[in-house]
Amino acid sequence: MRVLLWYWGRRGGGAQFALCLARGLMERPDVSLALSVSREGDLVREFQALGVPCDSVPTYRNALGFALGFARVRGLARRLRRQAQMFGADVVLSAMPHLWTPLVAPALRRAGIPFVPILHDGLPHPGDPAIAWHWRLRRELAAARGVVTLSAAVEDVIRAQAPGLPLFRLPLGAHLPGEAPTGTVVSHDFLFFGRIRAYKGLDLLRDAFAQLRQTHPAATLRVVGEGDIEAVAPGLSALPGVTVEPRWVADDAIPALVASARAVVLPYREASQSGVLPIALACGVPVVATPVGGLAEQLRDGETGLLAATPTAGALAAAMARLLEDKALHASLADGARRHGAELMDWGAQAQTLLDGIRPWVRPGSGAQVATSGTGASA
Repeated sequence: MRVLLWYWGRRGGGAQFALCLARGLMERPDVSLALSVSREGDLVREFQALGVPCDSVPTYRNALGFALGFARVRGLARRLRRQAQMFGADVVLSAMPHLWTPLVAPALRRAGIPFVPILHDGLPHPGDPAIAWHWRLRRELAAARGVVTLSAAVEDVIRAQAPGLPLFRLPLGAHLPGEAPTGTVVSHDFLFFGRIRAYKGLDLLRDAFAQLRQTHPAATLRVVGEGDIEAVAPGLSALPGVTVEPRWVADDAIPALVASARAVVLPYREASQSGVLPIALACGVPVVATPVGGLAEQLRDGETGLLAATPTAGALAAAMARLLEDKALHASLADGARRHGAELMDWGAQAQTLLDGIRPWVRPGSGAQVATSGTGASA
């Protein structure tokens, strides 16, 4: 199968997901791979170093660049379509939606090129910007041959939006930059890591940790992520035992950060799925999470971590307390996390599962004719 992997995002978990998926696809002997990535992306050099046809297109780095870039979108749509045709792509696989995807994907459909997006979310997260969200999703679904989701929670939303569209669910792998760390010194009991957003329940974590400290006065919590902690959880940073670091974490620093905790805590009020959860498991770190959305699918309760009984502060505090009090339980969960994390790190298997899922929608050899002048654009 000839796969053109399309990712125009700039940084974060989406970039790592796309890079890991690209590497996994390269491992499959029946796959020829080409890439379309953002020239402004933090991982553009890593994509180019894969040694496959790679077109690095100009996108944007900030809000002004986004606004000015609209003038280029029509040309970029032609550029992606032409790359797919020259490469002879059987499918254009979108690793993650981009703000320009609904303006570009219809050009692929008009050209008869199968387009399959991997949709990480079905609805905007509460409190997040949602400008033209539903219009963008409808455009993307109308252009798609089928859709890949990463959780049943998202699958249900997409099925309601487009009842006749083929869907395939792919469990989210661990997009860990580099090898899982070993020998890292544990410095905190619990770690919350990720962008600071209202839907991630940091106010719930604040109340749960305050309760936990009443019975476990030595417990510690480290919160690391980009955003305004006081806007979403006033008073959290002032609690005894809490360290807050409002900053962006470079990809190569993530494994050591995660491995420095006895457990990762995900107190979300709503979740499509979590990219942090499989990373924690790959690092051999158990997870304590609220039973919402895709988290309940990803976390094997009692095997790789603990699900709170309900998405409340009391239930979350109780789950955190169990992990602190029962050393044998923690050791068992860490071992289970490490085993399951190793499976989630196998991106070759992840890619094969994906290909098996979308193959019925795409007939290999049905892609555009390969141009005699080459097999795709170069950087």
